[in-house]
Amino acid sequence: MSHVILTQQEIEHKTMRMAYQIYETFVDENEVVLAGIASNGYIFAQKLAATLEKISDLKVILCEVKINKQQPLEAIQTSLPASEYTNKALVLVDDVLNSGTTLIYGVKHFLDVPLKKFKTAVLVDRNHKKYPVKADFKGLSLSTSLQEHIQVTFTNDDAYACLS
Repeated sequence: MSHVILTQQEIEHKTMRMAYQIYETFVDENEVVLAGIASNGYIFAQKLAATLEKISDLKVILCEVKINKQQPLEAIQTSLPASEYTNKALVLVDDVLNSGTTLIYGVKHFLDVPLKKFKTAVLVDRNHKKYPVKADFKGLSLSTSLQEHIQVTFTNDDAYACLS
């Protein structure tokens, strides 16, 4: 049985709040790179980027990050060459922070590149970390059991998060 934990309106509200937090953190920068983890993390990064561009004069650069979640040690692919985010402010974005595995491997990848400032953002933080990784910006913090699953769905005209 699924239970809606975030409606589209709530996701929009949390996206706006997170965009303001990101803007406040990077207010001294001219541009910020939002690196979204492929599929839902990238879609969420696009939503954050659109909101940031509405509320600030920051130039937002989007980057898609492809991590093999079954084999996280495989080489990570990014839609931008490293030279395009070197010495820039970067936010690594995902939809749900479960165990922290995906986020920690994403963080590891970007640590090989000199960055001005580096933060992480997630829509839902489940508080079940195997690794010492945290979300600097989070929409919803939710303690769940390990058996429970959170699914974020983004379609053209709807967005919601369910707990099952």
